[in-house]
Amino acid sequence: MKKFLSFLAIIGIILASNCSRIPENNDPVIGIWSKVEVKNTSSTNKATVRQEWIFNDAYLGRYHRYESKNLTLKTDFSWKVEKDTYTISYPGTDKPDDIVKMETSTEIEFLKENTGEVLAIRE
Repeated sequence: MKKFLSFLAIIGIILASNCSRIPENNDPVIGIWSKVEVKNTSSTNKATVRQEWIFNDAYLGRYHRYESKNLTLKTDFSWKVEKDTYTISYPGTDKPDDIVKMETSTEIEFLKENTGEVLAIRE
């Protein structure tokens, strides 16, 4: 009887795991996006600031900020899409949400903010 109950438990686990499939997400934003800026720190010194967003198909991602090749910020983010507008939220940080639209010009895809400024370019 004990073997029979164990067998039923195994069958139940297999059946339950097959019923909970995650829907496939093929959103075009999935991938790596970045922005590189060069800032003058003094009359002779320049600093490179690189920001990187890695979007995955579970509506999550990872954000990195490098200043002169040193990692200064690394955090997770969540994202959602409504019609053609993407909202990127950074929970646990004071970084404000980014609200962007994906646009394409000749061979370049980029995320553009409502202000018209380019947030990131697809790598």
